[in-house]
Amino acid sequence: LTSFCIRTGPGHQQTGYAFTHLSLQEFLAALHLMASPKVNKDTLTQYVTLHSRWVQRTKARLCLSDHLPTFLAGLASCTCRPFLSHLAQDNEDCVGAKQAAVVQVLKKLATRKLTGPKVVELCHCVDETQEPELASLTAQSLPYQLPFHNFPLTCTDLATLTNILEHREAPIHLDFDGCPLEPHCPEALVGCGQIENLSFKSRKCGDAFAEALSKSLPTMGRLQMLGLAGSKITARGISHLVKALPLCPQLEEVSFRDNQLSDQVVLNIVEVLPHLPRLRKLDLSSNSICVSTLLCLARVAVTCPTVRTLQAREADLIFLLSPPTEKTAELQRAPDLQESDGQRKGAQSRSLTLRLQKCQLQVHDVEALIALLQEGPHLEEVDLSGNQLEDEGCRLMAEAASQLHIARKLDLSDNGLSVAGVHCVLRAVSACWTLAELHISLQHKTVVFMFAQEPEEQKGPQERTAFLDSLMLQMPSKLPLSSRRMRLTHCGLQAKHLEQLCKALGGSCHLGHLHLDFSGNALGDEGAAQLAQLLPGLGALQSLNLSENGLSLDAVLGLAQCFSTLQWLFHLDISFESQHILLRGDKTGSLSECPLEPPSLTRLCATLKDCPGPLELQLSCEFLSDQSLETLLDCLPQLPQLSLLQLSQTGLSLKSPFLLANTLSLCPRVKKVDLRSLHHATLHFRSNEEEEGVCCGFTGCSLSQEHVESLCWLLSKCKDLSQVDLSANLLGDSGLRCLLECLPQVPISGLLDLSHNSVSQESALYLVETLPSCPRVREASVNLGSEQSFRIHFSREDQAGKTLRLSECSFRPEHVSRLATGLSQSLQLTELTLTQCCLGWKQLAILLSLVGRPAGLFSLRDSTRHTEKLSFPRLEACALGFKKK
Repeated sequence: LTSFCIRTGPGHQQTGYAFTHLSLQEFLAALHLMASPKVNKDTLTQYVTLHSRWVQRTKARLCLSDHLPTFLAGLASCTCRPFLSHLAQDNEDCVGAKQAAVVQVLKKLATRKLTGPKVVELCHCVDETQEPELASLTAQSLPYQLPFHNFPLTCTDLATLTNILEHREAPIHLDFDGCPLEPHCPEALVGCGQIENLSFKSRKCGDAFAEALSKSLPTMGRLQMLGLAGSKITARGISHLVKALPLCPQLEEVSFRDNQLSDQVVLNIVEVLPHLPRLRKLDLSSNSICVSTLLCLARVAVTCPTVRTLQAREADLIFLLSPPTEKTAELQRAPDLQESDGQRKGAQSRSLTLRLQKCQLQVHDVEALIALLQEGPHLEEVDLSGNQLEDEGCRLMAEAASQLHIARKLDLSDNGLSVAGVHCVLRAVSACWTLAELHISLQHKTVVFMFAQEPEEQKGPQERTAFLDSLMLQMPSKLPLSSRRMRLTHCGLQAKHLEQLCKALGGSCHLGHLHLDFSGNALGDEGAAQLAQLLPGLGALQSLNLSENGLSLDAVLGLAQCFSTLQWLFHLDISFESQHILLRGDKTGSLSECPLEPPSLTRLCATLKDCPGPLELQLSCEFLSDQSLETLLDCLPQLPQLSLLQLSQTGLSLKSPFLLANTLSLCPRVKKVDLRSLHHATLHFRSNEEEEGVCCGFTGCSLSQEHVESLCWLLSKCKDLSQVDLSANLLGDSGLRCLLECLPQVPISGLLDLSHNSVSQESALYLVETLPSCPRVREASVNLGSEQSFRIHFSREDQAGKTLRLSECSFRPEHVSRLATGLSQSLQLTELTLTQCCLGWKQLAILLSLVGRPAGLFSLRDSTRHTEKLSFPRLEACALGFKKK
C-alpha cells in the first residue's frame, strides 16, 4: 500500500491509502467474494462475466473489474479450497459450493457462441481453474473456424489458448486478422498439434515475428494451411520461414499475399516447392514483381513436376499444384542413373495451365517464353491476354502452337492485333492440324485458339505426346480430316483484304472441313462478288457466314450462283433485314425478311436453275403480293430439282389459294399444297413420276360461298386429286351447299375435309340429299357437336355400298320427312348411324315408315337404340319393334 495526505478542510488533513496496481485490489475483491459469508452463490456468479477487449481501444485505462472474473476462476481451483476455508473460518463445504457455482457458470459460457475477445477471456478463466473436464468441454466447444479480428493479443493470451487446445481432438482453424501481436507471440504456439489452418494479417508483424513463427511451424504436426499477409516482413524474416517450410511436409497451402516482397524474395520462396510434396496452392499475389521475375516463375512452373497451373493477372500470382502419385514419387527417389528418365516421364505425365494475363509482356518476352515452353510438359491452356504482344508477338505464338501441343486453348486477346496481323496469324496456324476453332474479333479484342480433343487424347499423356509427334512427321495429305471453325468477326474486313485472307486460309483446307465466319465486317457487295470467285480455292467448306456485311439484295441473290459452282454448297440461309446470311452444306435454301418483288424472284429462280438437287427453298417476308406469288409459281416448272418450297410467316392475300390451286395443273410435279391461315404455305414436289395422288389443303383461309365455284373449277383440272382439306374456313350452310353441288365435277379419290365451317343441320340434310348424285362417295361423317367435323371419303370408282354417320345433329321433328326423302333416294346407302341426334321413338318410327326403298338390306343404328339388319319388305311391320340396350 502507498500512503498520501488528503485535505478534508481548512487546516485538516488525513492519511489515505491506495494499491500500487489495480489488479491487487481486484484480487482482494475476489477473495472477499469467495470467503465472505455475507456473499451467497447467486451474488458471486453475477461477477463471473466475460468482457470484450474491443472496448479497450476507446478507454483510457482499465476498469476495476476487468480481471475480477479471472481471479474468481483461479480461486475456484480445488487447490485453493483449504486456504479459502481457513480465511473464511468456515468448513470446506461452503467454500466448495461457491467454487462449484463459478465452474458451472464457466461451463455454460463454454457452450455459447462467443466473439474472439470473449474466447480469450474464457480460456484465461478456464485455465486458471485447473479443471481438466472444464478445459476439455471448452476446447471441444470451440468452432472449427475460430477468428480473432482487430484486438490486441499477448504471448500470455496465445499460451493460454494453446493450453486449452491441448484438450481438443478435432483440428481447428485460427485466423488472426488485424490483431496487434507481440513479436514473440508465435512461440506460444509451439507444439500445438490441433492447428490445421493458421493465418496472420497485420502490419505489426515484422522480421522478429517471422523468426518466432519459423520456430513454431515444424512443431505443428497437423498444419495444412499457412497464411501470412499484409505484414512488414523483409528478406531476413522470409529467409527464416523458407528454412522452416521444408520441415513442414504436410503443408497443402501457403499464402504470402500483400507482403511487399522483393523479386529475389519471391524467387527464394518458390525454391521450396519441390520440398513440399503435398502442397496444392502457393499464393504470392500483391507483391509487385517485374516481368523478368515472372518469366523465372514460369520456368519454375515448367520444371517443377507438381505444378499444374501458374496464374498471374495484374496483382494476382498463384501456383496451383497436384501432389505426385506414389509411382511418380518412387521415380523421383530412384538412383541417379534413372533420375533423368524419371523426370522426363514425370513431365510427360502432367499437363500445365499457364495464365499470364495483363502482365505487360512484349515480343521479346514471348520469344523467351516459347523457348521455355517447348522444353516443358504437355500444355492444357496458355492465356496471354491483356499484354502488349501486338502483331509480331501474336504471330510467334500462333506459329509455335503446333509445336507446343496445347490441348485446349490459347488466348491472345487484347494484345493490340491489327487487320494486317490477322493475315499473319492465319498463315501461322495453317499447318496446325489440331486447331479446332480460331475466333478473332478486333472490335471485341478477342483472339482465341481452341484445339481439338482427339480420340488419341484418351490414351494417356505419354502415348498422346508420341502420337502427336508422329503426326507432325506425316505428309499433310495423310493427316486425318477434322472439322475446324475460323471466325473472323467484327474485324473491319473489307473487299481489299479478301484475297490475302483466302490465301492464308488456303493452307488450312487440306487439314479438315472448314467453317468460315466473316460476320460483322464491311465486305459489301464488292466483297460478296469477290468472295464468290475466291471460294472454289478454299476447297470443301462446311459453312460460310456473311451476316452483317452491308450486302444488298442483288449481292445476296448473286451468292445463289455459288450453288452451281461449289460442290459443297447445298444451303443458302438469308434473312435480309437482320442481315443474316449463311451458306452451308445441307440441301436447303432460305430467304427471309427480304422484299420479294417479281424481278428478284425471277432472278433467284434463274440462278437456282442450274443447281444440283434435290433442292429445298424457304422464303419469308412480311407480305408477298399476288404478282410476286404468281411469278414464283410460274417459275416452278423450270426447277426440276426442287423438292420443297416453303413460304413461312409471309402474309398472303385471299387470291393466293386460287393461285396455288392453279399450280396443281400447271406443274404436274406438285404432289402437295398446304396453305394455313394465309401465312404459311408449303409445296411438296414428286421425286419421280411413279408417285401418285395430289393433296391440297387451304385451312383457315377465310374462304366463303363466293369462292367455292372458282376453287372447284381450278381443282377440277387436277386429274389425280386424292385429298382436299378446306377446314376452318367460313363456308357456312350456303357455302357448303354450293360445294356439294360442285362436288361431282371435282375428281377427288380420297378425303374431303370440311370441318369447322360453322354449319348446321341444313348441311347434314343436304349431304343426305346429295349422296345420289355422288356415286364415288363411300363414307360420310358429320358431327355438329364440340368436334365440328364434316368429312367425306371417296373411292376411285363407283361405290356399291355407302355409310353415313350423323352425330349430335339435333334434328327436330320437321327434319324427319326431309331425312326420309334423302334416304329413299340414296339407293346405295346401306348403313346409317345416328348418335345423339335427338330423335325419339316416335320420330324413328316415322322415319322408318317414310323411307321408301326397294327390297334389300339396310342397317340403322342409334346411340341408345339398336335394330337388327332388316329387309325392306319387313321394315314396315317391324318399325315399332325397337328395344333398348
